[in-house]
Amino acid sequence: MKTIPTKFSNSGLSMATDLFGDPIEDSHPLWLNPSKFTDPEFDPESYISDLRTFVPFDTLRSELRSHLGGLKYELVDLINRDYVDFVSLSTKLVDVDAAVVRMRAPLLEIKEKILDFRGSVDFSLAALQSRRKQRSQADETREVLELLLDTFHAVSKVEKMINELPSVPAELPNGTTGSTEKDRLRNSIPFQHSENGTNLRETQSVLLERIAIEMNQLKLYTTHAQNMPFIENMVKRIQNASLLLDTSLGHCFADSLEHRDANAIYNCLRAYAAIDETSSAEEIFRSTVVAPFIQKIIPHGSSGAVGESSGDELEQDYERIKRHIIDDCKFCLEISFTENSGLHVFSFLANSILKEVLSAIQKGKPRAFSPGRPVEFLKNYKSSLNFLDYLEGYCPSRYAVAKLREETVYIDFMKQWNTGVYFSLRFQEIAGALDSALMTTTLLRSQNSSNQEYSLSLALKQSISLMDCLRSCWREDVLVLSCSDKFLRLFLQLLSRYSHWLSAGLNALKTGNASGNEWAISATPYDFLYVIHDINWLVDEVCGDYLGHVLELLKSCSPEVRDLVKQGILQGGNSLKVLQPLLINSIVETLVEKSVEDFRQLKGIAATYRITNKPLPVRHSPYVSAVLRPLKAFLEAEQEATYLTKELRKELVHGAAFEITRRYYELASDLVSAARKMESSLQKMRLGAQRRGGASSDVSDNNVSETDKICMQLLLDIQEYGRNLASLGVDAADIPTYCSLWQCVAPSDKQNTISF
Repeated sequence: MKTIPTKFSNSGLSMATDLFGDPIEDSHPLWLNPSKFTDPEFDPESYISDLRTFVPFDTLRSELRSHLGGLKYELVDLINRDYVDFVSLSTKLVDVDAAVVRMRAPLLEIKEKILDFRGSVDFSLAALQSRRKQRSQADETREVLELLLDTFHAVSKVEKMINELPSVPAELPNGTTGSTEKDRLRNSIPFQHSENGTNLRETQSVLLERIAIEMNQLKLYTTHAQNMPFIENMVKRIQNASLLLDTSLGHCFADSLEHRDANAIYNCLRAYAAIDETSSAEEIFRSTVVAPFIQKIIPHGSSGAVGESSGDELEQDYERIKRHIIDDCKFCLEISFTENSGLHVFSFLANSILKEVLSAIQKGKPRAFSPGRPVEFLKNYKSSLNFLDYLEGYCPSRYAVAKLREETVYIDFMKQWNTGVYFSLRFQEIAGALDSALMTTTLLRSQNSSNQEYSLSLALKQSISLMDCLRSCWREDVLVLSCSDKFLRLFLQLLSRYSHWLSAGLNALKTGNASGNEWAISATPYDFLYVIHDINWLVDEVCGDYLGHVLELLKSCSPEVRDLVKQGILQGGNSLKVLQPLLINSIVETLVEKSVEDFRQLKGIAATYRITNKPLPVRHSPYVSAVLRPLKAFLEAEQEATYLTKELRKELVHGAAFEITRRYYELASDLVSAARKMESSLQKMRLGAQRRGGASSDVSDNNVSETDKICMQLLLDIQEYGRNLASLGVDAADIPTYCSLWQCVAPSDKQNTISF
């Protein structure tokens, strides 16, 4: 086997190859994968950049050179192994040039044929595209010509039909045109009147409807042929034709309305709908039919004539307008609402009737919209809402009602009623009345109140004023349902105002600061009792029957809204209810202060037994009977007994008894403690004197001490006090401070047994 030159076989071989012959196949590191080099999508630059992120450049270069050396070695090995075949390869390639020449000739021939065919195809394609473009231009030109011809024919046809209108006979016998004859009239030009007696107006209306249809088609043509000289030259003719059509159609429609020709009115309305001039028909109906009777009912205009209507009230005017609508407008409304007639585009209710009514009120009775007079404003507003409901009654569907409410005139009419200003005035009136009642410096009884409805139920005028204001928020002659949210807020604000007034008064009573709350400083326990009675009655009324009345007024609202209203009112009532414990505490504190004034005599007990050699007491002190006298007098007052419920009486008695007993215990325990300290001091002094005099210190005094006498007296007093509590229904043994008081003054053998 022949070997290759030395420089080809030895360049680039690694040390392992030099020493052991063949390169080691697995000598390359794990990060170098030679199999990727044969991947068709292999990119050497990206591969090298990826490896350089974690392999040093020198190392990478060394490994690649090592791999290159291995590849060269494999190539040399393959050449050496098949060297004979490699050398004989060139000797077997004989007459290659001749074969190439033989193959080139037919290939060139085929190429020429293909180029010739391609040229002919391109020429044919260009010719086809040219003819197609010419045909497209011809089609466009033909369409334009057809459009211009149609426009010209339509203008001529409209002018001819308009010119034929005056040729209608002046008199024709009255009669009813059948549908077959009407169709014949609609499809015959020039027009000839029906031989079976079609009347003049209906014949005119049929022809006008046909003209309107042609005019509508003409408008379509002119829209598609804008900016063309031919059309611009015909604009004047089209405008004249349109003006003549509008004039003729207006005269025919007005004449049909005056004679109430239903067929002619129907045809005229269809004509107006065809040319999209519904506003013209509505204006003619307004001026021809609606305006005359509105002028009689609500006189207005420069003449200043005084008609049958007087004052600014609208209720009677609306009633008369309703009667005229039935007599003069109903027939046309029924025609416009005919099913499947295409006349639903007209809105005579809004743009004819309501528009004229609004204009008449604005000119003849402008003060009717003024909220400065709330009573008259509310009457007119509710009358207007009823009138709108009456107009909506003519709508055949919910869609028609929604469309009526979306009309500009309808919206403008509603804007005239400034309910926001009306509510502001009512707010000042209602809230001002309550504020005036609460600004008094004393609580006023309700015997002399002018409101007999509540004077028998409520005790104070301030409470009566609150109830009047609360009811005013939902009275029929005050409430506006569209402002019901505002009146609800005012209702809750009134409750909050009354609650704040009471809270501020109670705080002033506690702190002694009477600024703006003089009524609380001068209030008696009886006054607080009246307040408790009133807030209980108010809570029962507001959260009871009156809540049902409010929810009934808001029955048109959703259940979610009504639930929120109910929660708000109940919360407002509870804001008054939480004041009852504070009011009871105020009564209790006042009664306790009066009762404990007699406890000042406790100091006299200590002085009596300390100064005099008085024997052991056998009866209670006189002051005991007076301790509970203020409480008994309050409970037994005849006039106020009607306001004391059993629960309230029990709560007052127990609260006062517990507080009086606590104060009694504090004073008595201090008295006994001071007496015992003094007795201990005196005893120490006597013992010291005896020691200095040489007397025996074992001398015992069998006499009862002053402290024992004081405790005995206090024991008799608290026994009488316990009996007095029992007369009020309070068991003294249930009061913890009484038990402590008993253990403080009772002898050791009686401390665990309370007996009276």
